[in-house]
Amino acid sequence: MHVKLIPLAAALALGAGGAMAGPSYDDTAPVRSAVPEYETVNIPRKDCFSEYVPEPRYRRSGVDSYVGPLIGGLTGGLLGAQVGKGNGKVAASAAGAAIGAIVGDRLSNRGGPDEFYEREVRRCRMVDNIETRITGYRVTYDYAGRTYSTMLPYDPGSRLPVHVHVEPADDAAREYHDDGRGR
Repeated sequence: MHVKLIPLAAALALGAGGAMAGPSYDDTAPVRSAVPEYETVNIPRKDCFSEYVPEPRYRRSGVDSYVGPLIGGLTGGLLGAQVGKGNGKVAASAAGAAIGAIVGDRLSNRGGPDEFYEREVRRCRMVDNIETRITGYRVTYDYAGRTYSTMLPYDPGSRLPVHVHVEPADDAAREYHDDGRGR
């Protein structure tokens, strides 16, 4: 019989504690103000642009590169043979051929590149991107003759839903248990 009384006594004790707490309910409160609060953040972004760089285009083929020195060497050798006499004729021909080959090579490439064209070069860099964002709203509202303030992630408008939970203060609950009577 005693085993059945212990759970019953525990249930009554818990029920008495729950009876001391008042009801909870939802209500609305008038909003005095909802002021947005901001933060400044840096979100770096990639900034890319195209730049056009002139680049020479050479027209060189295997045949063109040998024709100038060959013709220059032959011409220089013939002119050297006309200038020299005896054994000096061979030396003058050799010197004329060498000089003619060098001059022929320079003349065949004297214009440098035949044309220029523009080549696109893509360049990128990271730049600061400062943004201002709303982090929330500092909301001031009135309820039951008192003014409250809270931070919300949204603007509640003219009325703020509130959840009200009423329970006795710690001193009142202690006095109830001490003298055994309710007030």
